[in-house]
Amino acid sequence: MSAQLETPPVAAERARSQWRVVARRFRRHRLAMAGTVVLLLLIVCCFGAGVIAPYPQNEQDLLVGAVGPGTDGHLLGTDNLGRDFLSELLYAGRISLSIGLAVAVLSTLIGTLLGALAGYLGGWVEELIMRIVDLFLIVPAIAVLALALRGLGSSPLTIILVLSAIGWTSIARVARSQVVSLREKEFIEASKLLGASTTRIIVRHMLPNLAGVIAVNVSLAVAAAIIVESTLSFLGFGVQPPQSSWGQLLSDAAGLLGTDQTYLLIFPGVFILVTVLCVNFIGDGLRDAFDQRARRR
Repeated sequence: MSAQLETPPVAAERARSQWRVVARRFRRHRLAMAGTVVLLLLIVCCFGAGVIAPYPQNEQDLLVGAVGPGTDGHLLGTDNLGRDFLSELLYAGRISLSIGLAVAVLSTLIGTLLGALAGYLGGWVEELIMRIVDLFLIVPAIAVLALALRGLGSSPLTIILVLSAIGWTSIARVARSQVVSLREKEFIEASKLLGASTTRIIVRHMLPNLAGVIAVNVSLAVAAAIIVESTLSFLGFGVQPPQSSWGQLLSDAAGLLGTDQTYLLIFPGVFILVTVLCVNFIGDGLRDAFDQRARRR
């Protein structure tokens, strides 16, 4: 009840101080900071590929063909069509990172809102939402995604919508469990007695207490979306030419392992691996930063 007696300036200052503690703890997490720097560098290079990439996208030189890294000014070599592979990787990264970031934000938004509604309202609303979650969890995700993309097309927007429609379930379960524990708290009961609406209670009181869970889920969902999109592209259900993603480049290089063109398989895999590691490090840092027990030590 004491939190309800605070004046707005005091409450605002307390919230700011809590966010400063979170930021300070995150900065102390070395792997998380390193992951943040590398991920930001990847984002800048990929989305700035029009300026940074040494060659335009899909610029072919059939007379050159496939040459190894460091040959004729091509840092990462060229592919079978004579395209500079570093440039192709940067342009492909635009699609992969766009899908990863968009799916993470959209699926987390859907899952958090539905999970919060289920946990707060209970009753038939909770039963309906959680049964839908259970249905999504028992269906093979890759098979559903492949069928959906086969029927709806494989544009990046379609992939984002389909992946988001599948990926919201995990955060919904977590958000629901958190809200169930919060709805019996004294400050929630006080808000009800003061006449606060359900929307206001969820938005102003529930969701801020889920900030840590939401932040960690967004970071991990980016990695999951990139891996799933790469898997779908590798299987031929993802991004289609002339567009390209890291998964599509892996698919194009299938069968080259053990040949003198193995680098066409290795470099896209390295980009995916580095991105996923960076995002996981950021997720670990956010989890530790929002950990109440860790902040008390």
